[in-house]
Amino acid sequence: MSQTEPELPRTPTIDARGAPAETIAAAETTPAPVAGAALEAPERGWFSFPRTYWVLWAGMLVNRLGGSVFFLLSIYLTRERHLSTEMAGLVMALYAAGGVFAGPIGGVLTDHFGRRPTLLLGTGFAGTAMLALGAARSNALIVAVAPLLGFFTDICRPPLQAAVADVVAPDRRARAYGLLYWALNLGFGGAAALGGVLAEHSFGLLFIIDALTTFAFGAIVAFGVPETRPAGAHASAQQRTHGSAWLEPLRDRRFRRFALTQLVLLVAFVQVIFTLPLDMRAHALGTRQLGLLLGLNGLFIVVAQPLALRFLGRFDNTKWLIAGAALCGVGLGANALAGGAGVYVAATALWTLGEVGFSTAAPTLVAAMSPPHRRGVYQGSYQLAWGMATMIAPLAGTATLAHFSGAALWLGCLAASWLAALLHLRAARS
Repeated sequence: MSQTEPELPRTPTIDARGAPAETIAAAETTPAPVAGAALEAPERGWFSFPRTYWVLWAGMLVNRLGGSVFFLLSIYLTRERHLSTEMAGLVMALYAAGGVFAGPIGGVLTDHFGRRPTLLLGTGFAGTAMLALGAARSNALIVAVAPLLGFFTDICRPPLQAAVADVVAPDRRARAYGLLYWALNLGFGGAAALGGVLAEHSFGLLFIIDALTTFAFGAIVAFGVPETRPAGAHASAQQRTHGSAWLEPLRDRRFRRFALTQLVLLVAFVQVIFTLPLDMRAHALGTRQLGLLLGLNGLFIVVAQPLALRFLGRFDNTKWLIAGAALCGVGLGANALAGGAGVYVAATALWTLGEVGFSTAAPTLVAAMSPPHRRGVYQGSYQLAWGMATMIAPLAGTATLAHFSGAALWLGCLAASWLAALLHLRAARS
């Protein structure tokens, strides 16, 4: 992976400013100057990204290594707190509801105050809220804390995505986002395996570890990451009121169509977080097996993503997106056949390959659509799709499991994923 690779071709687009993206990219062959520090000269090769990028990469890896609470939250709520399946779905939906607001608000804060302050705000309050959720014993307190945790966790996403776009040249962003996602899933794989083992002894320890790694990410940002907002972006952001700034991406017809199509896909995809653990438990898999199986997702991405980046480098990002959505649907649909660990492993391999495609392509396409002074709010608006999906998915998924069956849920996910792939294909041809 140390050899120099050919650059990833970018999808021809019309930028939100009304000019062809290729024309704008030609004027942006290097990232814009940043407000807080001198920008390192861009280099080529697999690992030749600016230092700031790698500090953010390392911070996210540390953060995700402790992030085992989220994917075991449904088990914690039903087993330890004795909530019904549908009540657990409501709590997870409230968690996700906080994320819905976090995207647009985080985007505005990112563009107005900067990437670094927004990351510090999010990590500080997210770690505190995680400790509070782990200590909560009454249903009322759990319900109150869950949306706060979701909000401050997800408010970190827009500044992170914007900072990567700030310091990495446009023709390198697909690979930069791909390697960032690779780190997230390396951490997820370790967290899933460790969390499944620790959960058999003490769920409370998982909340403490998660909070500590979140605080550690904040410390890494505080001492290792300068402000990356492009010079002059603050003045540009001031030209519009904060109340209208977050609406700008929603007025962009191309972005709006893209985000709505992704919402359809994401409602299906995030069932692997909310309802797949419950479905596995219904098939008599224990917490340890559950953690190991979910950890395979991270392992598969760690192995497959570098290979996929090499192979798919010849295709544009829209083709990555379409293929990823279709393949994700095949993997999710395969869960309908599950009766044991073997089928779940095969299904996980399939939907993980799909995840590699759309998770790398989507933020790259969003960055191409956004003006430099609106990178935060565009990424935040895309995060709105994730937030809405994680709010809708647990309600729809747990209701389907409770009133129909696991097979009905996964076949519905297959249909939704393929619909998203077809909509992206139609948009690409129009």
